[in-house]
Amino acid sequence: MANERLFYLPLGGAGEIGMNAYVYGYGPKGRERLILVDAGVTFPDAAATPGVDLIVPDFSWLVQRSKRVEGIFISHAHEDHLGAIGIICSKIDAPVYARPFTASIASRKLEEFGVSPSALRVVSPGSAETKAGPFSVTFLKAAHSVPEASGLLLKTPGGAILHTGDFKFDESPVIGESMTAETWKSSAGTGLKALVCDSTNSLQSRKGRSEASVGPEIQKLIDRATGMVVATTFASNVARIKQIAEAGRRADREVVLLGRALHRMLNAALESGVISGFPRTIDSYEAAKLSRKNVLVIATGSQGEPRAATMQLAVGKFHGIEVESGDILLYSSKTIPGNEKAVLRVINLMARKGVEVIDDSAEIYHVSGHPNEPDLEDLHRALNPECVIPMHGEHRHMLAHAKLANRSGINSLVAENGCLVEFRKRGPIIAEEVETGRAYLDGFELVEPGDSVVGDRRRIAQNGYVSVVLTGRGRKRVRFDAAVATVGLPAKDAEELELHLEEIALSEVGDKLPAPLNADEIKSAASRAVRREVSEIFGKKPVVAVKIVYRD
Repeated sequence: MANERLFYLPLGGAGEIGMNAYVYGYGPKGRERLILVDAGVTFPDAAATPGVDLIVPDFSWLVQRSKRVEGIFISHAHEDHLGAIGIICSKIDAPVYARPFTASIASRKLEEFGVSPSALRVVSPGSAETKAGPFSVTFLKAAHSVPEASGLLLKTPGGAILHTGDFKFDESPVIGESMTAETWKSSAGTGLKALVCDSTNSLQSRKGRSEASVGPEIQKLIDRATGMVVATTFASNVARIKQIAEAGRRADREVVLLGRALHRMLNAALESGVISGFPRTIDSYEAAKLSRKNVLVIATGSQGEPRAATMQLAVGKFHGIEVESGDILLYSSKTIPGNEKAVLRVINLMARKGVEVIDDSAEIYHVSGHPNEPDLEDLHRALNPECVIPMHGEHRHMLAHAKLANRSGINSLVAENGCLVEFRKRGPIIAEEVETGRAYLDGFELVEPGDSVVGDRRRIAQNGYVSVVLTGRGRKRVRFDAAVATVGLPAKDAEELELHLEEIALSEVGDKLPAPLNADEIKSAASRAVRREVSEIFGKKPVVAVKIVYRD
């Protein structure tokens, strides 16, 4: 029908790395049937979002249209693509489609939010299409740094779209399927309306390397080591973990796994058949009794996470294991932008203990799971889509990707979060802009955008906090007493400061006031007076909370 349209709307992951969530719609304008591709998280910065556990996309736009959602499709098992699956499924009743390994990880996420894993539908790549309203979805095999990654071929009456998810070209991926540009060409064919494509490494001018190239280098490193070796990498990179463990066993070292995420990912890989076996491992307390030259530890915490195994080893003994001078710490990973300070803290702590820290600045012990510029060119050439829509990257990555497509004669459009891209005969346009943002998982609660709790914490951290309790007595004439408590102010004598602020609060509200009183006016007056006084003393404007209590 003439009024039907096909659109793409990123709610997260476009203009940033992480928090991926992409909506596709097809049908009459305002009544389109919808699917969601991925539901990811990003991780908080302690200074910017104090107390927050995870940051998730604001799904409000989609939740408001929940009756039109036909399905949720998860491309792979990285946290930035499925970490929010429990949150969105607690708000939207729709089936979730994923490959076996991804489904195994997703089932735990669903249970955490009280959602039955029965919502999951396990699919196989390249087999039957999955019908979701007007969409026919096929999972396409992809190589990446986690098992069973997939691109998604979306067919609609308005045309076909290939959503790449995260991918790389790798003919020797160690675990999983090999992939070249021709891999998807044979499945997707020609005549694609759009290629919505990973842009993470669009600024990297060299071709990507195979996962198989890492193993021999790690083997050389372990072979030369005379002390204990601790290797840290992403827990989801099962192929890397397997290569590290095999290198350790070949060097006559016992292998220890430290960190729950490692065990969880390996168990999922074994249960789903991604791997049929793994080198023998031993308990950490047993390993602590062995000669250090006979121990290899694989630990979580490659991004400097404070509670992960690598950080725990940096600050002290962990599960019986302790690092010493002469040991080696290997980072077989890339530091995600924003995590540099946390990683550097671990490195410095390890260096103080005499541990030799080897990062991947020489690009020997890690390979990326994303396509570089030459790989993107090969994919553009093989698929020759009508247009390229860059995603999964900061604006600079998406802009570089768009220019790359244009140089090949392919139309392109840069659309960040909230930009609704409509695919028309003459090409894609940004037809609408919808409100998007971030929500925060704070303990067990989801803090919606606009809630002041995170901002309040940030202001308290920067400026301190003052609590003022005004106790009123009397019926015809009200007399107030004040009790003040301060937190986070640089006072040499906190008790003296609090007594002074009590006097300031009382002088503002008056010694005696007629009843009935306007409580809001009294609170505002006391708050202004206390904040003004603290500002004059310390140059700080604290968060001031005033409570009024009446006693007969």
